Amino acid sequence: MIKVFVIFTCIFMLQGCITKIVTVPVKVAYKTTKGVVKGTAAVVGAVIPNGDDEDQDKKKDKDD
Repeated sequence: MIKVFVIFTCIFMLQGCITKIVTVPVKVAYKTTKGVVKGTAAVVGAVIPNGDDEDQDKKKDKDD
């Protein structure tokens, strides 16, 4: 009976550690991926010619 109590006590005490072990790598991966996606979007936006709608809107306003 004491062994079961000790095991359950250890499980409850280690829950915080297990949560940190799981969540920290997930947060790091999320931040890294977010940065890569933003960088890729900026590069693609710079490479695509005439991809900016604001320039087209300004030209339409000048023509009217």
